[in-house]
Amino acid sequence: MRTRGAAPGGRGEEGSVALEAAIIAPALLLFVLLAVAAGRLQTAGGTVDAAARAAARSASLARTAEAAQQAASGAAEETLRQQGVHCTARSVDVDTAGLGAPLGQTGEVTAVVRCTVPLDDLLLSGLPGSRTMTGRFTSVVDRYRGR
Repeated sequence: MRTRGAAPGGRGEEGSVALEAAIIAPALLLFVLLAVAAGRLQTAGGTVDAAARAAARSASLARTAEAAQQAASGAAEETLRQQGVHCTARSVDVDTAGLGAPLGQTGEVTAVVRCTVPLDDLLLSGLPGSRTMTGRFTSVVDRYRGR
């Protein structure tokens, strides 16, 4: 009488577990690598957002539009550098119209930071391509400070 699952000729399924592992292991490894890649992209995006917050805050403290642009660029660059995000192309655009608000009225300064990050920096060395990430933040200008 044959046992259940035995192959004809009396052979069992000794090699099937190894075969299943050989098929499943690469798929599982690919899934883990994709999860890590998504996490690194998300972290880089968060850093660009933090750079936009720092840029807007620094610009809102400046007295002139030129000083606001310089302060915003410096703050964004410092934040990206501290967090280890290397941009092949970076731009910091600041809307300084709120600096001209009359004394007693609230003004706003908006900073937009764009950073193009090479994928080989984030994911795997030698991976072609890049991704441009954008962060935007608006900071309030103190209504009672001297203009």
